[in-house]
Order: sequence, then structure tokens, then C-alpha cells
Amino acid sequence: MNEVPRFAPGRGNLSRWAIEHPALLRFFVVLILLLGVRSYFHLGQAEDPPFTFKAMLIQAYWPGATAQEVSEQLTERIEKKLQEMPELDFVQSYAKPGETVLFVNLKEAVRGRDVAQAWYQVRKKIGDLGPQLPAGVRGPYFNDEFGDTFGSIYAFTGDGFSRAELRRVAEDAQREVRRLPNVGKVELFGIVPEKIYIEVPAQKLATLQLTPQQIMQAVQEQNGVVENGRVENDALSIPLRVSGPYSDVARLRETVIRVGARSLRLGDIAEVTRRYEDPPATEIRSQGEPAILLGVSLAEGGDVLALGRDFAASMAAMQQRLPVGLEIHRIHDQSSIVSNAVQLFMQSFLEAVAIVLAVIFVALKWRAGLVVALSIPVVLAITFTVMDFFGIDLHRISTGALIIALGLLVDDAIIAVEMMAHKLEAGWNRYEAATYAFHSTAFPMLTGTLLTATAFLPIALARSMVGEYTFAIFAVTSIALLSSWLVAVLVTPYFGHWLLKPAPHADDEDAAYRTPFYTRFRAAVSWCLVRRKTVIALTAAALVVGVVAMQQVEKQFFPQSDRLEILVEMWLPEGASIDATRIDAIRLENRLRGDPDVAHVLNYIGQGAPRFVLALDQRLANRNFAQLVVIARDVQARERALAHIRRLFDTEFPNVRGRAVRFEYGPPAGYPVQYRLSGSDVPRLKLEAEKLRRIVAAHPRVTAVNLDWNEESLAVRAQLDQDKIKALGLGSDGVGRLVALQLSGATVTQFREDDLLIDVVLRTPRAEHRDVDTLAALPIGTFNGQSVTLGQIARFVPAFEDGVVWRRDRLPTIAVRGDPVGDTQPATVVADLAQQVAVFRAGLPQGFRLEIGGPVESSAKANAAIAASWPLIVIVTFTLLMLQLGSFSRSMLVVLTAPLGVVGVAIALLVSGRPMGFVALLGIISLAGMIMRNSVILVDQIRQDVARGLSQWDAVVESTVRRMRPISLTAAAAVLAMIPLSRSIFWGPMAVSVMGGLIAATVLTLFFLPALYAAWFRVKPEARVLD
Repeated sequence: MNEVPRFAPGRGNLSRWAIEHPALLRFFVVLILLLGVRSYFHLGQAEDPPFTFKAMLIQAYWPGATAQEVSEQLTERIEKKLQEMPELDFVQSYAKPGETVLFVNLKEAVRGRDVAQAWYQVRKKIGDLGPQLPAGVRGPYFNDEFGDTFGSIYAFTGDGFSRAELRRVAEDAQREVRRLPNVGKVELFGIVPEKIYIEVPAQKLATLQLTPQQIMQAVQEQNGVVENGRVENDALSIPLRVSGPYSDVARLRETVIRVGARSLRLGDIAEVTRRYEDPPATEIRSQGEPAILLGVSLAEGGDVLALGRDFAASMAAMQQRLPVGLEIHRIHDQSSIVSNAVQLFMQSFLEAVAIVLAVIFVALKWRAGLVVALSIPVVLAITFTVMDFFGIDLHRISTGALIIALGLLVDDAIIAVEMMAHKLEAGWNRYEAATYAFHSTAFPMLTGTLLTATAFLPIALARSMVGEYTFAIFAVTSIALLSSWLVAVLVTPYFGHWLLKPAPHADDEDAAYRTPFYTRFRAAVSWCLVRRKTVIALTAAALVVGVVAMQQVEKQFFPQSDRLEILVEMWLPEGASIDATRIDAIRLENRLRGDPDVAHVLNYIGQGAPRFVLALDQRLANRNFAQLVVIARDVQARERALAHIRRLFDTEFPNVRGRAVRFEYGPPAGYPVQYRLSGSDVPRLKLEAEKLRRIVAAHPRVTAVNLDWNEESLAVRAQLDQDKIKALGLGSDGVGRLVALQLSGATVTQFREDDLLIDVVLRTPRAEHRDVDTLAALPIGTFNGQSVTLGQIARFVPAFEDGVVWRRDRLPTIAVRGDPVGDTQPATVVADLAQQVAVFRAGLPQGFRLEIGGPVESSAKANAAIAASWPLIVIVTFTLLMLQLGSFSRSMLVVLTAPLGVVGVAIALLVSGRPMGFVALLGIISLAGMIMRNSVILVDQIRQDVARGLSQWDAVVESTVRRMRPISLTAAAAVLAMIPLSRSIFWGPMAVSVMGGLIAATVLTLFFLPALYAAWFRVKPEARVLD
């Protein structure tokens, strides 16, 4: 036995404490494992991470105003007031006849917790604006609830059942579902409101010399709710109830209208019916039948799998109680998507664990491999416990981050075990080997761990929507990396002290590095030091090649999803009626239901679908718009159905602007290819927008190129004879209200039934004014015993006017939009068109502005947000390196190795055909940390060897030889752990980037870094200078 200890650990040696307190350590390990298991099953599960939509919708109505009047008098005033807010990013708006809608977007730098206060300020400022708005404006109304994703949606349909019966069943279901745990919001979609119509033919009004106002007055007087008083005495207070308000439609028909000396019964002069809104402004159909949808969003921190199970059970139980023919169909089920994602995560995770363990057991002896293997569950248990503590759920981002972390969390354990095994082979005892591993590697490992975590810091500091969406990558990887270091210095030495066996006799400590393999590797490293200039030049050339090759990689924002839904949009010409939209939408629906690749078709007529997935860019109600959600049977069927839909638009719907697209991961970003053209001169703006549209449409890889507005719609102007209407005692305003009442109807009162309020609408029958020629016969009133019609006091002039005017930041703006064909990326199209667009931009009039929008713009914003944090990252990186290495020169050497992976990334992306997007960028960022982690351990080893008395030449060569195995092992573990992740559509680009980059960087680190070190410090073979 050794009389003199080879190494005596200090008091701060954590490995020494762990070995000397085995019972306490075992207790904590078991406790952590139990807490980890409990935390894993307690973590919330969702499809996407929590995300704050920083957009508010403001709507205001000005009946009778044209789109131009609304834009100038209403929209402009609201936008001008909103620009006083410092948090405002931009306002996008549109004006239509009688209506304006504004989309208020906050800066991406605004934190989620500050959004509610910003919306309060919006309401306050616009509320103060009220007195300055034109007379007759209704609103503005506000909606900032854009963040709810109704991931679970069921449809209620019934052949032979009325909409009222469907509504009652759906409301019963809504009440039941609200009682379930994990439920956030519960909403019903597709309810067509009931109305009571009082329809009086115009001719009858003229014959009876009756005005609509007389009918309105009679109905309102009969249906009022007023205080009737009380009978008070010494004992009681008894309220008096006077009967009169309508209790059914029959009572309404009995209403008496007095015209002079005559009394008319309402039912005798008008058709009074209770029915659904006619025509319905919006409608939802499921598989060809009218439907009501029940949507449920997940509560914050809730478990979507538990919600899905409870929701399905509740609907199944309810289906058993319903009459035959009334069906409940599951449409969107986020829980099944998340369940599949979790299963895929577990599969990928277990595969990654198996691969990493295989590498460890092959490269190290089985006992050393077992020590590393035992550390993995402890690290994961700590990670899950901390995730649960901070409320980080399992979702697409955090599960991917866990797999990324798996390849890194064994690095520290591998380094510690490899050092212990090396010392044991040299004849050291287990106590000395375990405590020496802490002494020699703990702080370089900590620095390396912090460097790797620092590489993810730009994601945490990125003040953008993408930074918020991907924040869990930084959080989870940092937790896992710090946990792995803690386990490597406490738990791994204990397991190593318990499992590893010392060599039976003392060997030369360096004998293991004199094998033929190491001899050849030593010679290669020595050659690199001798030919240092050649090696540095070749490396620099490789970096240049890598940067150039990266320019050839296609760019994207977020990858396309593997969801089975296809989003289909159809826009009829501006001015089209809801009836025309319904006819075309149902015709397309019927064609798609006959497609064998289609499992289900949802048809949203006059509106967009509710947000059932985060990436959905919601559409507002519009009479010339319909949106269909087509659910395919599988991914291959989705691609066939997508091609079929696009062919249908080309061949069978020539007058419809159609679009069919897959969903993408990440936050919504609008049309993939998008240009925004702004200018104050609207006629010139339309001409220039059409020129730009032709430029984009000429690109062979872009389809469905369109303008969001540029067409005018037909209008009829009734030019009143002012002399005549003054002679009749009328004004333009009064005539306009009378005409509007007869054409569009007016709500007279409300019929009260249980918890329903049903509008009572007075109008002329729709059949009387479906033709413009009938306008002349509209009665205006009776004067001197004679009926006067609109045609007698007005001249009708057809005209064309803007059906809609879109604006952005107070300027009229037209968007040129399109979809790439096949796998073509939007950034590729934009790059191809850059030269032509630049020429077009140069020819624009003074004051016009052209911007790129869509995913290309969002990607640029995300990259800029990440780039903004680089100065801080550089400071943190150099601070960590200076604390560890104590030398700016050595720190600079480590930093210079960070971009070594570029050439490998470029080759990997080009060979695999994966695009360079935000997800791949995350891989490159993490890659820089992994490379510097290996470099700092090697440079610190050289420093230690020089301090021990080796010449600088020998220190560089021997340190590289000794660190080759742990560096290669940790790189192999990280690379091979990415193999399961490389199959993922979402994480694939990042996994490929890390694999290619780390392989190239590891090779270059082992050969380029020694050469660079030798060149920097002018190391010569005979030098023996202490630093």
C-alpha cells in the first residue's frame, strides 16, 4: 500500500464530502429521485408554450358612411390617438362602408406581464376620444382576448333537429364541461341568433298611409319594462306587476296600431315570424350539416392529457343521453396531438439514452459506464423538480430542450469518470482518484457548463415573440447543465468510489497514452504545431467555405407542421353577398367531402375558424369570405388533398381568390411571401401595387399571388332633389334612415324568453329589394294624402367605390401576398426577387414605402432581438474565461474556436436538405457553447501542465493527447444523442446543425487549437518557459 498519499483533498472538495458522508448522500439521492418522479407526473402538458398575443382588436361602426369617409374621419382619428402610446409597434386597420377595424400591435419588447396595463391605456385613450368622433358612431369596442387556443373542439349536429335544439344541447354540454378540472375557457361557436321579423310590404305601407315609425312606436309602447310601484302597509311591501310585455309571437301579432281614427292589427298588415337570422351573417357546417361547436381552452399550468380524457368522457356520457340523430363529433383534439408528442419524446429520449450509454460502455469499461449511467436519472430528477418548482410545463419546446440537454448532461460525468479511471489505472486508490477528479476538473467543468448555458442566454434575453415562445430552451438546458455539474462533483465521485476498481499494481501514469493509436495521434498533433501556419490557413479557408456555403442553404422562419389539417380560404370579389359566398363555399365543401383522402370538412361561412392551434392567423367576419378546415386521413393524404384543392380553385372556381396551406409551427406570421406597399395617393398606390403583383406572380415558384385590396365594388347613389324633400318637410338624414329601415331593417324592441333576448326587427320582405330597380318604389311617407316614393324625390346613379381600405401606421397600404410552391422557402423567393424589387422600389413616387412582411420579416425581427444581446454575451463569456484561465490571451483563444462548427453546419444542412431557420439558429448558438466548453478544458489543461513544469511544447501536445478521449466522448455523446431528434420535423434542422457542426468542430479543436496556441504564444520545441 502507499505510505505517502499521492493527493490530499482540501476542505472545499465536494467529492471528499460526498465520499465521507455516504448515508447522507444516499438519502438525498433517493429523496431527489422520488421528488423527480413526483414532479414529472405533476408537470403540466401542452402543445405549445405559454404565449402572450400582443394584439388588440378595436371595432367601430358609422352607419351610412362610405369606406373613404370612415377611413378619413374615424380610423384616422383613432390611429392618431393610439400613436401617443410608447409601447405601440404598429396599427393595421381597414375601413369598409359603415365600419372600421383596427389591429393594435404592441412592440415585441413589451413583457407579457405589462400587456394588460397597455390595453388599459388603450381603452382609456380611446375612451377620451369619444367626443371628437363623428355623430352617429357606435363604439369603439375592444377585444384583447387573442391568446386563447381552443385545442379541443367538438361539433354538435342533428339531422332533423332545429338550431334551437342544437343550441340547448350545446349549452348543457358547456355547463358540464365548465366543471371539469384543467378547463380554461369554454365557448360556443356557430350559434345563429333567432330573430322575430315584422315584414311589411312597401306597397301596403303606401296603401294604408302608414309609416314604419308608427309601427315601431306601437310595438315599443307595448313591450316596455317599467317600475309599477308597490303597496306599502305596516306589515308588507307588495310589488304591483302590470301585464303587457310580449310573452309569445301571437301576442305580438295582436298589437294594435292607430292610424288616425283607424285601428290596425299588426298581424293583418305584416307577416310576423320567429326564425333564425335571415340571411345569417355567419354559419358553421360540419360534414355538410349545420353545426354548433364547443371549444375548450387549457387552463394555465393545466394538463392537456387529463383535460382531453375528461372532456371525451363527458361528451361520451352526454351522447348516451341524446336522442337518435343528434350527434357529437370530436373535431380537434389537442390532447391526442400532445399524447403522440409525449410518446415520441419518450421514444426519442430513451433512444438517446441508449445511444449515449452505448457510447460510454464501449469507450469506457463497463464499471465506468455504469457510473455515468447512474448519474443520468439523478440529473433528470433534479431537472424535473426545478421545472415543476418554476412552473415550466412539458410542451414542444421544453421536451426538445430535454433531449438537447441529454447529450450535454453526461459530459461532466464522463470527464469526471474518465479522470478517475485514468488515476486508478496509474495505481491511485479510489479516494484519491475521486477527490483528485474534483480538484483537477470541477472548476474547468463549471466554467464549461456556464459557457454552454451562456450560449443559450440570447434566447432568454431576446425581447421578441419568438424569444418568449422559445424561452424554455434556455431555462431547461441551463437547469439540466447546472444539475449535471452538481451531480458530477457529488454523486458521480460517490458512485465511482463504490464501483470502480483500482489497478492491481501501480503503472506508469502515462502508459495508457503510449499505445500505437495515441502515438500516431501525438505525431499528428506535433505536425500541426510544426505546420501551424498551414493548419491555421486551412482552418480559415474552411471557415470561409462554410460561411459561403451557408448562403446556399435555404432560409425559413419556423418549419411546417405535421398536423393533418389544411387551411382553405376563399375570397369572393369585394361586394359579393353572403348568399353568393355560401353557395360557393358549400359547392367546394361538397367536392372535398367526396375526396377519399379527406376525413372531415369544417366550413366557416362569413367568418374564420376559432384559434384551435397557435399558428392560426385568425380572420374576422366578412360577407365575401369563407374558411374551410380540411382534415386529411394522414400526412400523405394531406399532400394529395392539398394538390387537389389547388386544382379545384384553378379549374372550378375562377372568380374566387382561393388559398390552401398547411399549418406551420410557432407563432402566426401571415402569408409566407408578402410585400407591403404604402402611400397616401390611393389611385397611384393601386397602380404600383398591381405592378408589384405582376413581378411576384412571374416567379415560377410562387402561387396564389394576390392583393389584400385593390378592387372597387358597385354602389348606387341616390341623389336627392333637395327642393322636393324640403317641400315635404324632410331632410337627407331622415330619408336615409327611412330607406335603411326598409332595406336593412331596424331593431324595434327585444323579446324576452328565459335567459334569451331576441331582437324584434322591422323591415320590408327581402324579396322586394333584391333588385336595384325596386329601390324607386320604396315609400318615403304620405304627404297631403298622397304616398311619396324614393324614386319621386331622388335620381339613382351607379358608382364604384372602395369596398375596403387597408391602412398601416395611418397610411393606405396594399399587401402583395403569395404562397411558395412545394418545399420552396419564402426567404428564397424574396432573395430571388430582390433585384427586381429594388428596381421597382427605385421607381416609386416620393413618400411611398415598400416593406417585406410575413415570416421573412418575423425572422429578421427574431434574429435582431437575439443579436441585440450579443454584447452582454461577449462580456459574460470573457468574464467566465478570465476567472478560469486568468489570461486574456488564453480566453481569446477559446472564443476564437466558437465559429469552428460553421463548415460542419453548412455541409450537414446542404446534404440533409434542411433549411436554415430560427430552430437551426438555436442549434448554431448552442453549438458555440459546446465548442468553447471543450476548448476551455483543453486550454486549462495546458495551463496546468505548464504550471507543473512541462515545456510549453510538451504541455500543448500532451494535454491534447490526454484530453482527446474525454473531448471525443462528450462530443460523440452529444452528436449521437441528436440522432432521434433529427427525425423531428420541428427539431430536425437544429439536430442536424449540432451534429454536423460538433463533428467538424471537435476535429478542428483537437488540431487547430494546439496550432493556434503554438502560434499565439510562439511555442518552440525546446521552449520550457513557465507562464
